[in-house]
Amino acid sequence: MSALAVAATVTDPEMPMLTLVDLGVLRDVAEDGEHVTVTITPTYSGCPAMATMRDDLRHALHTAGYADVDVRVSLSPAWSSDWITERGRRKLKAHGLSAPGPAPTGPIPLTLVPTRRAIDCPRCGSAAVRLTSEFGPTACKALYQCTDCLEPFEHVKEI
Repeated sequence: MSALAVAATVTDPEMPMLTLVDLGVLRDVAEDGEHVTVTITPTYSGCPAMATMRDDLRHALHTAGYADVDVRVSLSPAWSSDWITERGRRKLKAHGLSAPGPAPTGPIPLTLVPTRRAIDCPRCGSAAVRLTSEFGPTACKALYQCTDCLEPFEHVKEI
């Protein structure tokens, strides 16, 4: 199995239904003889899952027989939630999470009020949802509740 195929099986530690490819974090896998260089981009600067992603990539590649593995972090260009694949968006919804809409462009004003989003409940499809917390179990998610089916759900934020 190629190094790319192995790296493509590694999942996100915070959303394990997504591979790093689904999430758009896996940027490049280069093989040079016995050496493999993997490049990943964090979903945001300081993402605590990066160390686990790096370790999981190294482990998967070592297990597949690649002894010399270097995992690099690239901050440019910055990751965007637009990089989540369509397959990844379907997986999020299938697991009860709301996928992000289009990422904002241009200057983004810094405000102290919650971000207004036009999102639908991933369980029943209703647009009748309310924000319960701008901060979810991870910094990249917000918490919502559907006012029709009353189910709570997480929304992956647009970045």
